[in-house]
Amino acid sequence: MTDRRKPRYSVEDTGFAILLILITCAFAWLLAPYFGAVLWGVVAAIMFQPLTAKLTRRLDGRANLATSLVLLGLIAVFVVPTILLGFNLVSEATALYQKISTNQIDPGRMFHQIEASLPGWARHAIDRYGLSDIETLRRQFGSSISSGLQTVAGRLLSVGQGALSFVAALGVMLYLSWFLLRDGEKYGAMVCEAMPLHAETRDSLVEHFLRVVRATMRGTVVVAVVQGLLGGILFSVLGIEGALIWGVLMGFFSLLPAVGTGIIWVPVAIYLFATGAMVKGGIVVFCGIFVIGMVDNVLRPILVGRDTRMPDFVVLIATLAGLELFGLNGFIVGPVIAALFIAAWNEQRERRGGEKPLPTPATAQDSADTEAHPS
Repeated sequence: MTDRRKPRYSVEDTGFAILLILITCAFAWLLAPYFGAVLWGVVAAIMFQPLTAKLTRRLDGRANLATSLVLLGLIAVFVVPTILLGFNLVSEATALYQKISTNQIDPGRMFHQIEASLPGWARHAIDRYGLSDIETLRRQFGSSISSGLQTVAGRLLSVGQGALSFVAALGVMLYLSWFLLRDGEKYGAMVCEAMPLHAETRDSLVEHFLRVVRATMRGTVVVAVVQGLLGGILFSVLGIEGALIWGVLMGFFSLLPAVGTGIIWVPVAIYLFATGAMVKGGIVVFCGIFVIGMVDNVLRPILVGRDTRMPDFVVLIATLAGLELFGLNGFIVGPVIAALFIAAWNEQRERRGGEKPLPTPATAQDSADTEAHPS
C-alpha cells in the first residue's frame, strides 16, 4: 500500500509563517517610537513581578491592589528621583557653561597651570613631539570644552522642550508595567507556547534572558548609582565645579568594564596634582581606588553572583555597541543580546555533539568554581 502521508510543511503553513513574520515586523515598527518605554516596562515586570505575586498572596488574592502598591513604590523610588536629577543636571550644566562663557572658569588658565608645573623631561617631550605651541593648545582646549558643554546644555534643554513626548512615554511605561506586573506570568507562558522551538531549547533561552536582565539591573544599575553618588559627593566636598555632572558621568562610565569611573577621576586627580593641590589630589586618588573602585569589586559579586559571567571583552563591546545603537537603553539591550547569542550557539554546539560549551552566564562561574575546588 502506497504511503501518502501529509507533508510536514504545506504551502499554507509556509504562507502563514511568512505572514506571521511580516505582521510581527510591522508591529515592532509600530512600537519603535516607544521602544524605550516598552523596554523599561518589560524590565520592571521582570524585576518586580515576583514581588507583586508575593504581595498578592499576602493581600488574599487582591491582585489589583498589590500591583498598584508595587507600581507606586517604583514611582516613588525610581521615577521621581530620576526626574529631579534631570532638572538639577540641566540647571548645573547651564550654570557651568555660563561660567566658562564669562571666563569665571578659564580652561586656558587651567592648561597654563598644568604647563607651569611640568618637570623638565615633560617639557622636552612636548618639544620633541611638536606640542610646544602651548598657547594654540590652550585656545583649542578651551574652545573644545566650551563647545562641548554648550552641546550638552543644549541637549539637556531640548529634553525640557520635548516634555510632552517624555510624559507620553512615561505614561506608556507605567501603564504597561501595571498590566505586566499583574499578569506577567500569564503573558510569559503565552509567548513561550507560541515560540517555534523545542521545549528544552525554549526554556533554556528564556531562562538565560530573564537571568541576564535581572543580573544587569541588579549589578550594573545599582553599582552605577552607588559609584556615581560617591563620586558626586567626593567632588562636592572638595569644591570641584560641576560635581553633579561629574557624578552622573562617573555613574555612566561605570557601565563600561575596563574603563569605569577612572576616566573621570584620574584626569581630575592629575590636574589637582599639577596645580599644587596635593592633598585634594591624594584624596581623589585614594577614594577613586579604595572607595569608588572597590564598590564594583564588592557589590557586583554580591548582587550578580552566578547570574551573568560573560568575558569582559564581550561585555565591553556589547555595551558600547548597544549604547551606540539604542542610546541609554543599550546598556541592557547589548549584554542581553550577547548573552542570548552565546546561549543559542552553545545550544547548537550541544546539538552537534560539542564537548565544551562557550562561557555563558550559567557555565562560566561553574567552571571557575570547579578549577578552584577540584573534586
